[in-house]
Amino acid sequence: MIRVVLAAVLSSILAITTASAHEVEPAILDFEVVDSNLNIVLQWSIEEPVVGLDLSEIADTNEAEDFESFMQRREMDPADLAQELQAEWPNIQKKFSILADDELIQPELLGVSVPEVGDTFLARPSTVRLKAQLPPGATTLQLGWAPELGPLVIRQTGVETPYAGFLPNGGLSDPISISDGLDQTALQAFTSYISVGFDHIVPKGLDHILFVLGLFFLSLHLRPLLWQVTAFTLAHTVTLALGALDIIRISPDIVEPLIAASIVYVGIENLVARKLHPWRPIIVFCFGLLHGLGFASVLSDFGLGASHFVPKLIGFNVGVEIGQLAVIAAAFLTLAILFGGHDWWHRRIAAPVSVVIAVIAAFWVLERTGTIDPTGAWAPFSLVAEGGLPAFWTCVTALAIAAILTVATLMASTADSLRDTTGFTTSLVSFTAVVAAFTAGGWVFTAIIAAAWVLALRVQSLGGQD
Repeated sequence: MIRVVLAAVLSSILAITTASAHEVEPAILDFEVVDSNLNIVLQWSIEEPVVGLDLSEIADTNEAEDFESFMQRREMDPADLAQELQAEWPNIQKKFSILADDELIQPELLGVSVPEVGDTFLARPSTVRLKAQLPPGATTLQLGWAPELGPLVIRQTGVETPYAGFLPNGGLSDPISISDGLDQTALQAFTSYISVGFDHIVPKGLDHILFVLGLFFLSLHLRPLLWQVTAFTLAHTVTLALGALDIIRISPDIVEPLIAASIVYVGIENLVARKLHPWRPIIVFCFGLLHGLGFASVLSDFGLGASHFVPKLIGFNVGVEIGQLAVIAAAFLTLAILFGGHDWWHRRIAAPVSVVIAVIAAFWVLERTGTIDPTGAWAPFSLVAEGGLPAFWTCVTALAIAAILTVATLMASTADSLRDTTGFTTSLVSFTAVVAAFTAGGWVFTAIIAAAWVLALRVQSLGGQD
């Protein structure tokens, strides 16, 4: 019954648009200096620069003006796409910034390897090899590119204390010592990785956000919430450290479905439990171990390097915690502070939110295990969970449904059963729309939907013509 209701809501939004989600992913640049030659290997979704997308203003390629051309490249034969990159290289090359002791040098394209066409819903990073001749006696490097090429991870190899950095909006890295990485203080290393950790939660970590919200919506009492958050934090800190140190390494193909399954469990338990059971913190701790392994896989992409390893690790973890607290604070300020004291809190808010959390996570379990095709009949779930719906029309649809339900509540009856039904449906639709707008990068529309959700619940609670 719940699946039918949610599918109906999603299909009403899907009728407006049939777009697909393509979140902008950072490219990863590995470089090494050998005999005055700068060798660069890029893991890069080259469809974006080939088409000429400006990634400086968008978080999802759905929002790009040349989205159709982009999708054509996603479906293009690897050899043809490689040829297009080579033809476009003179223009792309100008957007690279490589400084050797403040002297600008240009990288030469050696070759590109493009994977076979797979699920066009997902990125297919190509391997691009570049080379540049360094001036005699060069001691430092700065690497980067223009903001329109998007976020960039830079990692140094071949030295004892390698540099690792993240340029979220392109730009230029700090000076990097060719012989021994970056002369960076422990404090600088710590602060630079706080933003990386926060960014992995907000806006990119929807699965972790839904898990934290699942903890929040079980009980608004401080003690149960504190027990759960503490258990989760301790657990993911342990496995994050062990994973980053490469002591524990488990394939994402195993970890990611299990993380999704943990979210399903939390959502379902919220529907049947009214208080914190003694075993809940223990279960949350076990799930936290899984989430920590997920965080560790992210850090492996960034490359912590040998220098200031501990400050970077702590900084990332602090960023993660700040992101989680921000999520809890948002839920508390928008919903709990206004409605937490009402006896219908669970029926009209916590239960429908938990339904959406469990259903989205169940979709992830099936998707991440390869059980379903996310572009087929399950496409509505992909669109909601992965940013495929235009935030504007999502907002319009959610507001219209909330308004209709509110008017019906005021005009039809003052019965609590009706207000519970319309409140449940309002929260179900509104939270689904919040997720869709959030993943699409529509921050303003996300806030509008949340405000309308609160207003609708408040008016519906009045009941009757009064």
